[in-house]
Amino acid sequence: MLDAVWQVWLQLAPWLLLGAAAAGLLHVLLPRDFARRQFRGLGGVGKAVALGVPLPLCSCGVIPAALGLKKDGASDGAAVGFLISTPQTGVDSILVSASFLGWPFTIFKALSALVMGLVGGAATEALHTDADGIARLEEATAPQSTVGFFEHVVDVIRPIWKWIVFGVVASAAITVWIPPGAIAGWSELHPALAGLAALGIALPLYVCATASVPIAAALIAQGLPTGAALVFLMAGPATNIATIGAVKRAFGGRVLAVYLATVVFGSVGLAYLYDAFIPFEALGTLTHEHGHPWWAWASALVLAGLFVYFVFDDLRGAWMRRRSPVGRDVITLEVDGLTCNNCVRKLERALRETDGVTSATVTLDPSQATVEGSVRAADLEAVVRATGYAMK
Repeated sequence: MLDAVWQVWLQLAPWLLLGAAAAGLLHVLLPRDFARRQFRGLGGVGKAVALGVPLPLCSCGVIPAALGLKKDGASDGAAVGFLISTPQTGVDSILVSASFLGWPFTIFKALSALVMGLVGGAATEALHTDADGIARLEEATAPQSTVGFFEHVVDVIRPIWKWIVFGVVASAAITVWIPPGAIAGWSELHPALAGLAALGIALPLYVCATASVPIAAALIAQGLPTGAALVFLMAGPATNIATIGAVKRAFGGRVLAVYLATVVFGSVGLAYLYDAFIPFEALGTLTHEHGHPWWAWASALVLAGLFVYFVFDDLRGAWMRRRSPVGRDVITLEVDGLTCNNCVRKLERALRETDGVTSATVTLDPSQATVEGSVRAADLEAVVRATGYAMK
């Protein structure tokens, strides 16, 4: 089992790091307001989807990003198109998918995300719902990051590291413990039925686009129809319970219906198209090969070291949050704009680096920061705003 985990890790690490590096380059090279301009009408839908396909954002990051586009003036169609296409793929997911499943499968998957985003965005645009959502524009959104290249690379990987670990372990477990051909009976099902079965599993769950690739590759190797695996890779990252709730709250019931219909019919229909017309040849990359190049080993060790840092940093953060602030110099700030744990870590880091702060703890529910030290409340509020958040 450990050997199987290491083989999957060696296969995944170089492409995950390369994809994160590409995301870092996009972050530092593109204009700071590029993602927040001219996303109106059908042309805006196309721009939002084209922007979203290469971005390595999973569901936890795409929700505030899409709501941020909406709040900054993007149409509902552009925001929904971005919300559908972005979590399905990204530069990291594309490179990992090509390594495990080959370029024909990967290109079809990326084009499918593009098509589904365009269709869902155009259908939403046709509803003319923008006037109905004025009261919902004040939903909390993630601030635009101003970090540098390396910090952005880390921030890309950090929100999904636990899902990466889960995906690697699950892939190795499938390879080792499920006998070859044990799920080959799925291949006897009609492709549409197999796709619907995979959809029922993937739709409510949070599945990271990159971490789910090794799982899908292992399932294909054990006999799962390629179309069903494609549904899992498209519908799983595109939606989950949290995303469904966010769409309903931010855009309303009609847009939610379009969003779900696009994901359901789009993933099953495109997977059926793939099964019918494109032959798939498994690459066999999950076999126990030991001739990996030096850069694969180096990447695996770098990624493992990064994950060890995440473990200790999360443990330190959990310990800090359990501490009860003591003394008189304690200030509690009600913060607006915190949407995910990545927001919590960024604001905590900024507050802890402030002169005079002894400790800082940020929570999502309630959305507040508790700071201990000899510092003025006005100075702390300035730090919150400079980090990109607002005060309630």
